[in-house]
Amino acid sequence: MVEKIGFFTQQYNYNTIQNTERKKQVQNIGNSEHAVPSFTAQAKKDVQFNSAATPPQNINLRTSLTTKEEKEKYTEVSANLSKSGKKIINTLLKNGILLNNNSNDKSSVLDNLYKIIKEPRAEGLNAKSILNDTLTTIAYPYLITQQFGDIPEEYKDTVIKANNADKTNLIDIYQGALDVNVEHSGTCVAASTEFKLANQMPAEFARFAQEVSSPQLSVEKTIKMNNLADDTLSSIWLLNSFEIPWETTDLNTAKLKFAPDKNAIIRARIQTTHKDPAERTPLDVLMQSTFMQIGSQQSYNSLTDKRTGKFNQNDKGLIEFEKTFTESVVFDKNILSVTYQTVDENARLIGYETDLATMKKHLITALNEGEDVIIGYTQTDNNNIIVNGHEITIVGYRTGENGKTIFICNDTDDNIYKPIEYSEDYILPKIHHAALPKHIVENDMNIVPNWIEGLSMYKQMKNAA
Repeated sequence: MVEKIGFFTQQYNYNTIQNTERKKQVQNIGNSEHAVPSFTAQAKKDVQFNSAATPPQNINLRTSLTTKEEKEKYTEVSANLSKSGKKIINTLLKNGILLNNNSNDKSSVLDNLYKIIKEPRAEGLNAKSILNDTLTTIAYPYLITQQFGDIPEEYKDTVIKANNADKTNLIDIYQGALDVNVEHSGTCVAASTEFKLANQMPAEFARFAQEVSSPQLSVEKTIKMNNLADDTLSSIWLLNSFEIPWETTDLNTAKLKFAPDKNAIIRARIQTTHKDPAERTPLDVLMQSTFMQIGSQQSYNSLTDKRTGKFNQNDKGLIEFEKTFTESVVFDKNILSVTYQTVDENARLIGYETDLATMKKHLITALNEGEDVIIGYTQTDNNNIIVNGHEITIVGYRTGENGKTIFICNDTDDNIYKPIEYSEDYILPKIHHAALPKHIVENDMNIVPNWIEGLSMYKQMKNAA
């Protein structure tokens, strides 16, 4: 089944593309499907790779436990791991990841793993399961998937009742019972954000994992206001428009509160006891719900994988503007969404905002600077009408035998638990947008800042109402 994307002011929902053409273009690299390989096994000598597991050589890594507290935490966490888990945590220590503290509150990966096992988890979650999921995801983020799990018979009445809690119309109640049977998810933006966080900021990923699985089911993050917009009033408009709970003590920073939707815990509990191969972990459920909530103006429902919200007429996925806001607040960076494809009012691809060589230069520059680049790419029909959109992450590149660039990517919706490769001739013409630092593109293209685009969209929708 292929989801048709929504269309509003040339904004597309990036849900999922499932087609044989794409799969024919994919080359897999790495090891066995479900194994967690050594961190450099998939990296060839001519590959530029971004990964927290293979950090830049100029970073001063801590690879040994030096304090009594660290040793006690390591011992306690290890005691709750399987034999393979013990090997993974030892490898994380030797690679400098376990003591990495690139998080919002400067807590390390080890600090948060320790909290997961020593502090209470939300009702229905298993601390050892969350610990294992967090550890293995940081070790090998390619395990992340957006594949929803089925609902076992013993949970169906509970799930349907929860989904229909606020409904009174019989037709809505009937439809509500059908909507919980999710076949294909629209969480590719959220899953790609989860992947990027685990791959590039393991300590922050571990902090998110610890807090969203706690009884509070939420995580706080302090961000710089100027990473959202050029002026404070515009940043405030964005935070209020996306309905993010926030507070501030000055004009430069804001403390935000992120949380999964109220029904995410139901899905997470099901996955705790009934996870099948190739389905999301309970942690995936909570993380992806949190990011969907951020982007959809707090309107996501994990039971149906649908959303409402003021910026989107489609009930699946996130549009480009919503995705950019989500990345900006999660990573606390001034991220620009660079639109490369030119699309007319009939959703027809009619050209590009710049040549493909410039697009390629932008991507490679960002990768060389250590950025994973989340892109939205499109699929067109025989008339060049865009019919699908999907979000994936470019994590590296290499030069092919013909001198062409091969981009190494992660796709959370392909059931392939390792990096995949796309040739530049295949992927570049399909890229609709990419999330890139401003300085990389500002001399080549005239980019409209995220908040200006969003305000314009909001005014258009209000006038059309």
